[in-house]
Amino acid sequence: MLDSSVTNPPFLHHYGAFFHNTPKASSSNGSSSPRGVIGECDLPIIDLSMLRSAIEGERKACIEAIAKASSEWGFFQVLNHGVSQQLLMEMRGEQVKVFELPFEKKVSCGILNDSYRWGNPLATSLEQFLWSEAFHVPLNKISEEGCVPLEFNSLREAMEKLAEEMSKLAWTLAGVLAGNLGHAGQSFTENCDGSTCFLRLNRYPPCPFLPEIFGLMPHTDSDFLTILYQDQVGGLQLMKDSKWVAVKPNPDALIVNIGDLFQAWSNDVYKSVKHKVVTNESVERYSIAYFMCPSYDSLIGSCRETSLYKQFTFGEFRRQVQEDVKKTGQKIGLPRFLL
Repeated sequence: MLDSSVTNPPFLHHYGAFFHNTPKASSSNGSSSPRGVIGECDLPIIDLSMLRSAIEGERKACIEAIAKASSEWGFFQVLNHGVSQQLLMEMRGEQVKVFELPFEKKVSCGILNDSYRWGNPLATSLEQFLWSEAFHVPLNKISEEGCVPLEFNSLREAMEKLAEEMSKLAWTLAGVLAGNLGHAGQSFTENCDGSTCFLRLNRYPPCPFLPEIFGLMPHTDSDFLTILYQDQVGGLQLMKDSKWVAVKPNPDALIVNIGDLFQAWSNDVYKSVKHKVVTNESVERYSIAYFMCPSYDSLIGSCRETSLYKQFTFGEFRRQVQEDVKKTGQKIGLPRFLL
């Protein structure tokens, strides 16, 4: 294993001015205690095996639980989700190996479709800075020749398998949520496929500055839904009843959250909730996120005749988000499209 000074991004070298007046962490156990957090929460836990039950009442109760969590929390956890635990562990091992590459190689070698990113090049203040690195990979690029060097062939194979299983889970959940509002889920599977969805491999290095530094700044997801596999370090927080709450890691569950597009399509029945990642003083954190996105020319529309939002394509939404971030440093998102 290489020294962290070789593998970690040069956060302080490039963004040192942000940290001049930021105190060093002084916690005794390495855990973060960020401002404004009222405690740790247990997200709703849903056993997806009930969707396959021969008992109609159990299937109905499972659907109702998914819909309720999507409306009240915007987040929930799923058990018996169909994604192999062995595959998840295999993927985690491959993820660790690729992030252990020297920083200069991650930046320059073009691995994973040249999708490596770190920090936030648009940051103008500490509140916009990200103490993290990631590979944000379109699913249809994973198998392309040259996307993954031969030395990381096992990474490509693991990502292909994970993308397939995550896609099945995403389509199942989208179908349940659409069906709950009286619509077929076919449009989601038709518009969200391997050419439009993404896998994101995240690493949050240990950070000596707490609790001021974000691993991921507060945001909502610009997709239909996100499926997250995280380690047991913790750090994910979400907004609930206008307060930040920390999500307690569950080793047996995947986390699912509603994105902006599902909130718009559902006419605000389902909620895209603001969330963030805080850093840890002494322990690195890993996670893998699957983003269910449509094609850029897909019209999002609404499940209701009278919509709260203007009609927009996913491409228009993304362009507006990028424009707002460049101008203000913040994502505005759905409020831009309210009627």
